[in-house]
Amino acid sequence: MRISKAAFGVAMAAATTFVAPVASAQSPEEFWRSKPIDYIVPTSPGGDYDLRSRLMARHFPRHIPGAPNVVVRNMPGGLGIAAANYLAKAAPRDGSVLHTIFQNMPTLQAIGAKEVQFDVREFGWIGNTTNTPNVVNSWHTTGITKIADVFEKELVVGAPGAASTSAIYPLAMNAVLGTKFRVVTGYPGGNDVNLAMEKGEVGGRGSNAWHSWKSGHPHWLAEKKIHILVQVALERAPDLPDVPLMHELAKNDEDREVLKFISSDMGISRAVVTTPGVPADRLAALRAAFDAMMKDKDFLDEAEKQKMDISPSSGAQAQTVAESMLKASPRVIERARALIAGPSAK
Repeated sequence: MRISKAAFGVAMAAATTFVAPVASAQSPEEFWRSKPIDYIVPTSPGGDYDLRSRLMARHFPRHIPGAPNVVVRNMPGGLGIAAANYLAKAAPRDGSVLHTIFQNMPTLQAIGAKEVQFDVREFGWIGNTTNTPNVVNSWHTTGITKIADVFEKELVVGAPGAASTSAIYPLAMNAVLGTKFRVVTGYPGGNDVNLAMEKGEVGGRGSNAWHSWKSGHPHWLAEKKIHILVQVALERAPDLPDVPLMHELAKNDEDREVLKFISSDMGISRAVVTTPGVPADRLAALRAAFDAMMKDKDFLDEAEKQKMDISPSSGAQAQTVAESMLKASPRVIERARALIAGPSAK
């Protein structure tokens, strides 16, 4: 996994001048009354990360003291690492920058991915909007309808990149469980993989959030054009009671723990963070504003219209999940590192 110098350079060039924390005598309301919030999205426009961030940007301001303007800015690059590095190294540390962080950033830090320049323990975790599982699916024309079929027949799945969960999950199952996924990488994004399924270029998608299928392609589910083969999470979704979790397929305890480690970031599936070093009263105000937004009728009504799952957890809970991933045993982390680093996709 490698971030191009150009991609990281764009992220760094976009950085504003470092601003030291303002004296605590300035209240959160005084600060945000004249300070806009820069909301960083780690993907290009479209897709769940972007749409969800823009939904929050429309409703968050009225719950934040001072009701600041919130400006959404897309910063794709390095499958989310460029934006996280920007937050850690270049963004103002004053509460004026928010970010919907990719869920696998703690995993990449834990395995020692060399591009990582952040420490998730230092981010200000504000809250998480959903804990919906990721799922691996097949397209109806393949004849594959359940995960047992992939132990007998090859399934070609598409992925945006070799370091994306769309590649990591099926390749991990191949290595640990003996499935027969073949991963084709290089698609610009998840929507491009969906189009490739329709065209017959690939027979499935290596990962997508379950709620994204329900909100973005409910007709595919109703018409059984896609089949959900496996869930990646620590608990099954209530509306997928018969679809196994990835780690439930393991044949021994050590394999199960490794697959659990890879699955555990679902507890921060769509979490919002701010930079390290934000004054405590501002972080507390952002957390309180997030919790209030999660109960806001206008926000919930718009989310429902978009068929967007909202199953929130607090900033403290999200932080606990992120930090717990760095406490896994060295043996589990070493095996996870080997799974995530290879074998290579084609």
